[in-house]
Amino acid sequence: MAVFVYAENINGVYKKAAFEAVSYAKAAADQAGETVTAISVNPTDSSDLLYKYGATNVINIKDEGLKNFSAKAYAQALSEVADGNILVFPHTTDASSVAPMLAVMKNFSLITNVLEAPESQSPFQVKRKAFSGKGFMHAKAEGAGVILTVSQNAFGVKENAVSGSEEVKNLSVANEDTKVISHEQSSGKLDLKEAEVVVSAGRGMKGPENWGMVEDLANTLGAATACSKPVSDIGWRPHTEHVGQTGKAISPNLYIAIGISGAIQHLAGVNSSKTIVVINSDAEAPFFKSADYGVVGDAFQILPALNEKIKALKG
Repeated sequence: MAVFVYAENINGVYKKAAFEAVSYAKAAADQAGETVTAISVNPTDSSDLLYKYGATNVINIKDEGLKNFSAKAYAQALSEVADGNILVFPHTTDASSVAPMLAVMKNFSLITNVLEAPESQSPFQVKRKAFSGKGFMHAKAEGAGVILTVSQNAFGVKENAVSGSEEVKNLSVANEDTKVISHEQSSGKLDLKEAEVVVSAGRGMKGPENWGMVEDLANTLGAATACSKPVSDIGWRPHTEHVGQTGKAISPNLYIAIGISGAIQHLAGVNSSKTIVVINSDAEAPFFKSADYGVVGDAFQILPALNEKIKALKG
């Protein structure tokens, strides 16, 4: 059977995580000698964007009842159209809440936070993150099929263009468990979980009035901004920027931590970053043990100088 993949969108626009999930599905399908069918709910973007990464077939679910997200309703909709034995999801907040419900409905195995293409198809085995990202395990699926969530920025977005076809499915799924009172969406900022570069800061910045230099560096790098839990708890920065065990788990290509000591709870959310740079005035800060590069010094001197240097290099 074909490999199916959930192509997540926001207000009809495909997320980067959707393209990564399709790229992963294509790799799994090539191993199995199968094709990829992508499923999306009420998209407005062209299906050509999914063909570009390997989806031979695209099923667009049209259902006004699914305008507002509900994990239960989305799982029901996907169960009606996904009939493959390998189903791929991005490891986003929404998709990660749909995947386990769909696994129960189909009696499939569920493997989350997958990092690499399958190691074998029969039995199905794959490498995944474990222990809050501190370790890895090789998980084996024993159900009739398997549902995977792909850790963001782990497999990567890989172009593998194919000729594709599109099918529209008009459904009417009951979505009575969710009532949306209001809807607010941030604009003008990078999605923290999808960002390839993240500039993050902690209490070492001494106050919210000093965050301008953090944002300036982020703008120069084209990065998203983040913060430690204490910073969001005391209201210096919004909770949407909190990364860590109780905040968002991220895996950017580059994570710059400024004035963050590196408690185990913070590391749990960022230790999947490919490269970690730590800037701290305390040479004994625990974060240096996990850093690829470390700078001991005053952030108020280092950040402006670093920002100007990067600007000069970029011309």
